[in-house]
Amino acid sequence: MIYKSKEGDLDLDKITRLYPAVVVEVEGEMAEMSLEWIDMNEGKVNIVHYVLVFDFTPLNEDIRDRTTLIFKTKDELINEMQEVAKFF
Repeated sequence: MIYKSKEGDLDLDKITRLYPAVVVEVEGEMAEMSLEWIDMNEGKVNIVHYVLVFDFTPLNEDIRDRTTLIFKTKDELINEMQEVAKFF
């Protein structure tokens, strides 16, 4: 199954992990956190943006093969997740 994203065509049959996250800034450092974590810590950190990560890295491999879609808002992320869910 091919999903046409703003970053190009993504072969969903080759995904090993698919997950949403939020990129935050804490004391000058950037970190990728879960949506649940940000709900519990909202207001304590600066939200940089939201991401949907398509990870194609085979299990037990060191070389990362990921495509990350970036969104300004959580609503944009959720909308994209709903579009991807239609393929499963």
